[in-house]
Amino acid sequence: MLLGEHDLDVRELVKVARYNEQVLLAPSTIERMKASRCLVERIVGSEKPVYGVNTGFGAFATVKIPKERLLSLQRNILLSHACGVGEALAEDVVRAIILTRAHTLALGHSGVRPIVVEKLCELLNKSIVPYVPSKGSVGASGDLAPLAHIALVLIGEGEVLINGVPRPTREVLHLFNFEPIQLLEKEGLSLVNGTQAMSACLALVINDALNLLRFSTEVAALSADVLFASPDAYDEAVAKTRRHRGQGIVARLLRERFEGSELRASHVDCPRVQDPYSLRCIPQVHGAVLDVLFFAKKVVEDEINSVTDNPIVYGDRLISQGNFHGEPLALAADFLCIALTDLGNMVERRIDRLLNPKLNEGLPPFLAFGEAGVNSGFMIWQYTAAALCNENKVLSHPASVDTIPTSGFQEDHVSMGMNACLKLMKVLKNVETLLSIELMCAARALQARRPMRSSKKNEELFSQVEDLLEPASDDTYWQESFRKIERFVEQKLKVVHTEWWTEYE
Repeated sequence: MLLGEHDLDVRELVKVARYNEQVLLAPSTIERMKASRCLVERIVGSEKPVYGVNTGFGAFATVKIPKERLLSLQRNILLSHACGVGEALAEDVVRAIILTRAHTLALGHSGVRPIVVEKLCELLNKSIVPYVPSKGSVGASGDLAPLAHIALVLIGEGEVLINGVPRPTREVLHLFNFEPIQLLEKEGLSLVNGTQAMSACLALVINDALNLLRFSTEVAALSADVLFASPDAYDEAVAKTRRHRGQGIVARLLRERFEGSELRASHVDCPRVQDPYSLRCIPQVHGAVLDVLFFAKKVVEDEINSVTDNPIVYGDRLISQGNFHGEPLALAADFLCIALTDLGNMVERRIDRLLNPKLNEGLPPFLAFGEAGVNSGFMIWQYTAAALCNENKVLSHPASVDTIPTSGFQEDHVSMGMNACLKLMKVLKNVETLLSIELMCAARALQARRPMRSSKKNEELFSQVEDLLEPASDDTYWQESFRKIERFVEQKLKVVHTEWWTEYE
C-alpha cells in the first residue's frame, strides 16, 4: 500500500492491521510533506509564538520556549504524555493506530519530515508492536496517551510487545534492526495530537460488525425456519413501502435464505396469522442496525482521511484549531453501541423461542433430546444470553454525554470518545457470543426437525457447524462444542468485509 496516493477505507485498514500488508510512503507525498516542513522551519527561525512549535502545550501554551530547548520540548511531550493504564490494546488495534497516524501525517498538513512517517511504516513492515495501555484518553486533544506510547518507540523509549509481554524498547530494537530518530520542532506534538486510537478501534469494530450483521441475519433465517416462521413478512412489497435502505437489504437476504425449504412447505397453511416480532421484524431491526453501520462507516472513513493534529499547515499559514476533538467518533461509537446492544436483545429473544416449550412449536423442551426433567438440555444457555444482554445495556450508556475539563480548563470540553470505543468493543464481543449461542441452538433445533430439511442456504450453514456439535442425546458438558462454534463465528467476523450488501440492493 502506498500512503498518500488515495483515501484509506476500512477494508485497507484491516488488511494492514491483521494481514500485515506492507506500507510505503508515496513519492508524491514526500514532496508535499517537504513543502509543509519548510513553513515550520521558517517559523522556528522567527520570534513569533506558535503553539507547540516554540511554546508549551495545553495550559502551558503561553510559555515561550527558548530555541536551544525546542528539541527537548518535542522529546518531553512524548515522555510526559505516555500516561496510559489498564490492559494493553490488542496488536491489530495498535497496528491500525500506527497506519492511520502515518496516513494523516502523510497528507502534508502537519509540517513533519517524511522520515517520521517512514519510521511509522517501518514499525508496521517489521511487525514492531508498541505496548499501548488502553485507558487514559479523553478524546479531546486527540488520543494523547495512546499515541505517546507509540511515538516513544520511534525515539527508542517506551515499551514494545515481545510475544505479548512488554519489554523496554531500547533493549529489543536491535532484534528488528530499527534505528530510532531524533524529533525536530513540532514533530513530537504532531505524533500525539490526533484521533487515531479512537478511529482505529471504531474502524475495526465496523468491519467486524458489518460481517456480524450479515451472519446474524443468516443465523436468524435458520432460527426462523426451524420455528416455522412465515417469510411473508420479508416480502419485497413490505420493504418497498418503507424507505429504509437497511431494511430492504436484510429482507432480500432473508428471502434468499428461505427458498426451497421443506420446513416452510410443511406449515404453509397453518392457522397462525402472525409471527412474534423477533421473527417478523428481523428486516426492520437488523436493517436499522445496518443503517447505523453505514453512518458510522462514513464517519470513520472521513476521519481517517482527515488532518487531526494542531496546529495545521495550510498554504503559507500555520493555524491553531480543534480538528483533534473526537466528538464525531464519540457520537458514532455510542450510537453503534446502542444499535448492537439492541441487535443482541433480539438475538436473545430468538434463543428463548428456540428453547422455551411454551413458544418453540413442537421442538423438545429446552432442546433436551433425552428424558425431559432428567435432562435440562440448553435451558441455561438462555440465562447466559440474558446476562450478556444486561451487561450490554449497562455499557450502552453513552460516554459522549460526559465531559470533565482537563489541562487547567484550557481543554474544557472533551468527547470521551476513546471510552465510547472501548465499551463498543466489549458490546461487539458480547453480541458475537450471543450469536454463537443462537447458532448452536438453531443447529440443534434443525436436528430435532429431521427428517425435514431447511432451504439450501440454511442447510449449507448447518453443514458447517454440525460436526462442531457433540451428538449427545443426554445432558453433557457443552463447553467444548460451544467454543468451537464461537471460534467459527469469530473467524467469520474478523475477515476483511466484502461490501456484501451490494448483492442485495
